[in-house]
Amino acid sequence: MAKDRSFAAKVAKASGKKSDQCSVCNSTTNHVLFVKSVYSDQTRSWKFNERYLRVCKCNQQEVYG
Repeated sequence: MAKDRSFAAKVAKASGKKSDQCSVCNSTTNHVLFVKSVYSDQTRSWKFNERYLRVCKCNQQEVYG
C-alpha cells in the first residue's frame, strides 16, 4: 500500500532543512551552486565546473560580485 501525503506535507518536509550558522558573523548561511565555465584547449570545447558554496553576510560580496 502506498503512502499518501498531501503536497503541503511534502513541502513542509522539504523545507525543514537545518540552516548552518557562520562562525565569523553568526548569521545563517545559504548553499548556492557556483558554476564556472572553462575552455579546454585540448578538446576545444567548454566545460562547466560546479560546486556548492556557503554564502553568508561576510562573504556575500565576494560570491555575488
